[in-house]
Amino acid sequence: MNSYTRIPLTELGSGELESYDTQVILNDDFQDTHGRRFSYLRLSITDVCNFRCDYCLPDGYQCLDKTEPLSLEEIRQLAQTFAAHGTRKIRITGGEPVLRKDLPDIIAALKQTPGIETVALTTNGYKINQHIDSWKAAGLDQLNVSIDSLDPKVFQTITGHDRLQEILTGIDRAFELGFKDVKVNAVLLKSHNANELNSFLNWIKTTPVTLRFIELMETGQNPDYFAKNHLSGEQIKQQLLANGWQQKIRNKDAGPAQEFDHPDYRGSIGLIMPYSKDFCSSCNRLRITALGKLHLCLFGEQGYDLRHLMAEGKQAELETAIQGLLRDKKATHFLHDGQTGAIQHFAQIGG
Repeated sequence: MNSYTRIPLTELGSGELESYDTQVILNDDFQDTHGRRFSYLRLSITDVCNFRCDYCLPDGYQCLDKTEPLSLEEIRQLAQTFAAHGTRKIRITGGEPVLRKDLPDIIAALKQTPGIETVALTTNGYKINQHIDSWKAAGLDQLNVSIDSLDPKVFQTITGHDRLQEILTGIDRAFELGFKDVKVNAVLLKSHNANELNSFLNWIKTTPVTLRFIELMETGQNPDYFAKNHLSGEQIKQQLLANGWQQKIRNKDAGPAQEFDHPDYRGSIGLIMPYSKDFCSSCNRLRITALGKLHLCLFGEQGYDLRHLMAEGKQAELETAIQGLLRDKKATHFLHDGQTGAIQHFAQIGG
């Protein structure tokens, strides 16, 4: 049932959004004015990262705000609100979420939220062998691990860590524990892994992961790096199609990847191409930062502070605020115009 409420949206975005009276329609699902429904929430639980990936944090993590990240109770309240309005999948991101010692508790809280069907985790693989059993026991459904190169030396050059074999062993452990949906993310980088397609293909010949190639995206701090390293995923797509790979139908709660499979390979391939035509037309996700700000788009101009509404007894206000802000969600990002929004690096928001 729809409810109609006239309330002032005050204090959102710590003054970034003016107070105004408006009629807000709360539907069963959160949706924007372009008809897109949001069944998928990307939830950052920390902006701290211990890797130094040269496309994201080449100088390592710099602490700019010592405010504590969202608490377990705030996360629980947030999950209940989103689940009540159509969100069925929550992905835990960072920074590096493994650095939070209460990660298993967070996974369990999300998994136990009525309406949430899938809890996923994106990690750089740090100490994955030490933790994955507890993640599985807590209810984790999906695992995404970042591996930008299968060459140990190149991997260390990109990340600043010699942990490739440890991470690969952790993925093997994930299969032993029964994970059915393991994804490996690799950012396409002209100066590092442009010649590794065959190596990756050989790996997924016998390894049942979904390998996702992600086009490098421009941020506020990497314009020169972007210009030197950006590769289009379109050439990989055409190569796959020419070699018998078939594009799969996209699930409603899936991410933005175009996915392909081949009868001779146990693994599959996904391509995330934010510069492709109509990339934003199927957008189904919203983002909450570790400090409780709602980002309508990864490349939006600002985040809106909702943390003061993530408390028991304020769910109705939180619902109304989110739906009101969705009225401002644009039809597309403006990456093609060189507008990268407020984001300086992906650890800020969680990618």
